[in-house]
Amino acid sequence: MRGTYKSTLLFLLGSSAILVSLSSASAQTADSTIRLNEIVIEGNGAVGTATGPVNGFVPKRTATGSKTNTPIEDLPQSVSVVGRDQIDAQGAQKIDEALRYTAGVFAQPFGVDNDTNWIYIRGFDATAKGTYLDGLQNFSYGFGGFLIDSFGIERIEVLKGPASVLYGGSNPGGIVNYISKRPNGERIRYVESGINSYGNAYLGFDIGDKASDAVDYRINGKIGGGDNYTDFSEEFRGVINPSITWKPDDATKLTLTANYTHLDATHDGGGFLPYYGTVVPTKFGKIDPKSNFTEPSVDNYDREQVSVGYEFEHTFDNDWSFRQNARYGRANVKEQSLYAFGYASGPFGFAEQPDLTDNLTRINFKHDTTVNNFLVDNQLEGIVNTGAIEHTLLFGAEYKYFNIDHVQASGDGTPISGGNPVHGAPQPPLRPPYIDQVVKQHQIGVYAQDQLRFGDGWLVTLNGRYDYVDTEATGLPSYKGNDGRASGRVGIAYDFDNGLTPYASVATFFSPEIGVTGNLEFFKPETGEQYEVGVKYRPEWFDGLITASLFDLTKKNVVTGGFRQETQIGEVNSRGFEVEAQANIDDAWKVTAAFTAYDLKVKDDADESIIGKRPFLLPETQASLFAQYTVQTGKLEGLALGAGVRYVGSSYADKANTLKVPDVALLDLKVGYKKDNWGVDLNVTNVFDKEFVSGCQGVNVCSYGEGRKALLKAHVTW
Repeated sequence: MRGTYKSTLLFLLGSSAILVSLSSASAQTADSTIRLNEIVIEGNGAVGTATGPVNGFVPKRTATGSKTNTPIEDLPQSVSVVGRDQIDAQGAQKIDEALRYTAGVFAQPFGVDNDTNWIYIRGFDATAKGTYLDGLQNFSYGFGGFLIDSFGIERIEVLKGPASVLYGGSNPGGIVNYISKRPNGERIRYVESGINSYGNAYLGFDIGDKASDAVDYRINGKIGGGDNYTDFSEEFRGVINPSITWKPDDATKLTLTANYTHLDATHDGGGFLPYYGTVVPTKFGKIDPKSNFTEPSVDNYDREQVSVGYEFEHTFDNDWSFRQNARYGRANVKEQSLYAFGYASGPFGFAEQPDLTDNLTRINFKHDTTVNNFLVDNQLEGIVNTGAIEHTLLFGAEYKYFNIDHVQASGDGTPISGGNPVHGAPQPPLRPPYIDQVVKQHQIGVYAQDQLRFGDGWLVTLNGRYDYVDTEATGLPSYKGNDGRASGRVGIAYDFDNGLTPYASVATFFSPEIGVTGNLEFFKPETGEQYEVGVKYRPEWFDGLITASLFDLTKKNVVTGGFRQETQIGEVNSRGFEVEAQANIDDAWKVTAAFTAYDLKVKDDADESIIGKRPFLLPETQASLFAQYTVQTGKLEGLALGAGVRYVGSSYADKANTLKVPDVALLDLKVGYKKDNWGVDLNVTNVFDKEFVSGCQGVNVCSYGEGRKALLKAHVTW
């Protein structure tokens, strides 16, 4: 397989060279072209719409917070939007990388993980329940879910706080909605190729056009492979996203979408490491961040993923609109790896033990998981006037089906030295599977929303939804249960003429769980509420958006306790302050900045000793600033210089809050040059190659953050 990766690497490197050559040749005749003023078209994919490209760093509208095309400042919750320009400026190659400069989001808590986008919002894990693609949920359970590649994404939107009123069961801290690149009737010819400092290269393309007066198409994809950050880690991946839009008349539109994703990899290292030896040195020093304690001859990760869907919209003569979005997806993931879990001598790896050696205990884990899901969301939207009040009404009915067939097994691996690992030892056989089951979950929800506008600036948002969830598991273990819950949101805002919009809201939520307690009682849904006040400001004197918010969010019915000893009495509170600014100050300067400060507390738990403590892993303070300057005239016209600083505050490694993970500040740099139809960019993250631990979920479960990475890419249009 290593030979395959090397061949792929050489091919992609060659592609990069050819791309740059073509770009240079094209530039020789560019002086004779005529430059036209930019024309912004208000179409489906146009800049300034809810699904189209974002102009620079500053978004205008979104549908994520209301399922209607709404100005961001009119929503009674905090919303962040990261557009393609910002993604590219920061050199992000994964979705969680693209959210590292977003207020309220803690991304990549486990360092490098090339097969999962790990995202926490307002202190709660959004990875499994809180990610969406074009408004439809990417729910995952166990190791069954869908991997979305950032190359096919136009923009990433983060709705902070409860979203159950619109999306049913989801993460209480917020959701992340990935908006796909779509056909827009324009001619698109774009190729991009790049390579990073690890030796991982890729070639991507994006092609679109009009096939006829009624049909637009677009197809984008990427192929890549090579080595990754840690020892032995390597991959080969490919993704393709075709789509087509049919518009028989001005009132009707149908967009068909599809995806195929393949990933064949050897796992990344740097995770599941002891606190002593990563955060704190032992007598043998520290574990090398690039060490990988799997067995390369055993380790494998294989993903085959497909999905097909459509978005249908029809506007009636009375201006009411009906929309139906649907998607079917199937993913099969097979993987096996060995990972460390504490030292072989000395309980829990404590460095004080006099007989401590650097030998690490390992666990051998394997699973085979197949997921099928189907989602359909029906929406009816219209405007009704009652006297001086304008109502934007939305009625919806949604159905979600999730089916997972999974087998999980584990066993003891041979010990391995933490300071000088030697691989290749034969491994003991795995124990019989502890999970061998099929889980089916059906969820039906009906909802309504009224956005009331009146009094030359007042906006009131009213939401209500009811969901019924039925879950059944057969096999090992077996159980079944169902529940129904209502959720709601009330928000109020006022749009001042100077661009200032203060707002306040209260929202409740629910999140259905899969599984049973230690007493074999079916898990109840997690529930809770959030109170939020804030202000959004869209200045008149430059293109920008500033959002500041205060919130108090409580999650109840939290599952606590160890494996097969779970109870559901847990309660966690997150209250805090967020501020975010995005600005296109002028044609040359683009800036994004964010600050987050939380107070996270366990309010109730089966272990009374941790009540009042902060949940492990999570920092309570984060801050970031990224700015890019592009030369507009002269011999250096097209040269872009960017710099960013990311600060992640300290966190705890244990529930008792006795072991601390230090804070860290990281510097990112970007140099780019664009001329006519071609360009070259160099992004360097963690410029000083700072060694740090990104987070711990216990004394034996710490992860190194990624060291310095350079990415060189070239792109051309024609």
